[in-house]
Amino acid sequence: MVKYIVFDFDGTLANSLELFIAGYNDLAAKEGYREVKKEDIDSLSKMTIPERCRHLNFPMRNIPLAATKLYRYLRKSERGLPLYSGVKEMLDQLHQKGLKVAIISSNATDIISRSLQDHQISYVDDILCSKHIFSKDKLMKKLMAKYKVQPSEVLYVGDEERDILASKKAGIKVVWVDWGYDDEAIALKASPDFIARQPSDILTAVAEIQ
Repeated sequence: MVKYIVFDFDGTLANSLELFIAGYNDLAAKEGYREVKKEDIDSLSKMTIPERCRHLNFPMRNIPLAATKLYRYLRKSERGLPLYSGVKEMLDQLHQKGLKVAIISSNATDIISRSLQDHQISYVDDILCSKHIFSKDKLMKKLMAKYKVQPSEVLYVGDEERDILASKKAGIKVVWVDWGYDDEAIALKASPDFIARQPSDILTAVAEIQ
């Protein structure tokens, strides 16, 4: 039986793409990386992360440092990041059903906390973050150890191939959401256990497991 529903944040709960692109382009202009234009978004969604980095002339080794600079840009906003339509209602229903909700993200804890506060979401049990974008499986294992739960008692929800791969490394079932950053062709190669076309589909996946 599932006890914890663990969410990625950006592209899964938060519709933060425009702000992230603006922040990245601000950095790109200073560092000499290729900027992202609106017409680039669809093609970038069909690429893996290494392919995106090559396309943007952005060294992957610079991701943790760039993340710190990007967070600085996001903190300038007076408000938290916007949520996708239907996300708050879905989270409220999970909470009402007695399920624990947590977040594992490559964003920063304070940015996520402010966004949740802005949307009157006070019941998230834990937020675990890392700038190392391919280390989510370690955070999943850390969460399971902290709360003494088994992989079968956890469901992860994310929008990227790396979310699916990390979940599988941690032995956790995973829902891929189709409204986020990765194109469906990229995500399905990683074989998610469930696909959500709208936030309410996450509730259906939970019901199927239970």
